[in-house]
Amino acid sequence: MQQGSITKVGIAAALAVLLFACRGTPQAQPPLGEAFVGPPTLNLRSDIPTQSATVAVVRHGDRLEILQHRRSFLKVRAPNGTEGWTDERQLLAASDMAALKDLAARAAKMPSQGRAIADADLRVHIQPAAKSPSFLALQANEKVDVLTHITRPRTDLPRAPLLRPPPKKQTAAAKKHSRKEPQIPPPPAPKPPPPPDNWLDLSKPDLLDEASPQGASPEAPVISDDWSLVRAAEGQSGWVLTRRLRMAIPDEVAQWAEGHRIVSYFSLGTVQDGDEKKDTWLWTTVQGQQPYDFDSFRVFVWSVRRHRYETQYIERNLKGYGPVLIEPVALAAGKGKTVEGQHPGFSLCVEKKDGIRYRRAYALVNTSIRFAADRACEAPQPMEFGATPPSGAALAAQPAPAPSETFTQRFKRRLKALTHGWL
Repeated sequence: MQQGSITKVGIAAALAVLLFACRGTPQAQPPLGEAFVGPPTLNLRSDIPTQSATVAVVRHGDRLEILQHRRSFLKVRAPNGTEGWTDERQLLAASDMAALKDLAARAAKMPSQGRAIADADLRVHIQPAAKSPSFLALQANEKVDVLTHITRPRTDLPRAPLLRPPPKKQTAAAKKHSRKEPQIPPPPAPKPPPPPDNWLDLSKPDLLDEASPQGASPEAPVISDDWSLVRAAEGQSGWVLTRRLRMAIPDEVAQWAEGHRIVSYFSLGTVQDGDEKKDTWLWTTVQGQQPYDFDSFRVFVWSVRRHRYETQYIERNLKGYGPVLIEPVALAAGKGKTVEGQHPGFSLCVEKKDGIRYRRAYALVNTSIRFAADRACEAPQPMEFGATPPSGAALAAQPAPAPSETFTQRFKRRLKALTHGWL
């Protein structure tokens, strides 16, 4: 009997210890949502201030659980269970990650418009906006493929929220409105007052022009930036400021840019000069910010006799759109010509005076450029990310926005609506 009681007491004690241990273990806080790391690396801090100690380092694409939200800071839980604080602007929603992967998949199929060199350490952004998260860092002098570019205002782009907004509380006015209607209906509304006797004079343009504010300051000009979609060596694609890139065409050709920006460049073939091989170069250039991609293109051929590059073909004052395609071109026979057949060449989209875009094909015959044919331009591929505008070609294809109403037009419209029932 004594041994049995001792055994029962031991079992009870063990159960008590086990229950106490389970009660003392803190339960994990349930998450409010999820987010993904945007930058290449991100430090999670022990508290909100930036001088707080780093408790964990997470990398681009890591899934985080959101635990708390204070102003623009979030407390998150890393994949290894560590909890820390970070700025919500450095995190991406699930839809952002899906859009970024879709952008990389589409960019992988786009033809390169030339290689570019980063002029310094450069961050690649998920959107063509300076404040958008960057997910890739380029080292100085690192090369990337340039795919397309856009010009857009220097403003932030909307992004998917990381947390659902809290439900709105019902205001006092809404509560009052939700009450039951009184049994006695309210009295009918009074008749509207008649129009003034001089309402016709009030609608005259000269009086309205005098009523408009004088000396109104013109609107501030909209500052825009040119962004390039680039593809890194490992296949990641994103946006960088075009002015931070330098096209990697040889200096002996680039020196003839005459202050214009080189948009794209290609090698059409090579010419043997002694022990050296020299490329035949095609480039497109643009001056300033334009609604189209380039305004001229030129072909440089190496002169074996003079041992230097010379312009073999050039067209200026164009409205050109990418992409430029390097492809075989069929050349039809003409009078006195015996060069028909397939030749190396290129094609590019140009908008003519009728407003229609044609893809113009040119053939390279030895060292001469011959026009081959026109065909319809394909529809530009949209490169949207959330609310990102389409590429430069798509921007030019969109109709111009309707001008805003003037004070006179707005006054006439309102007066007409007010007097429509009376007349």
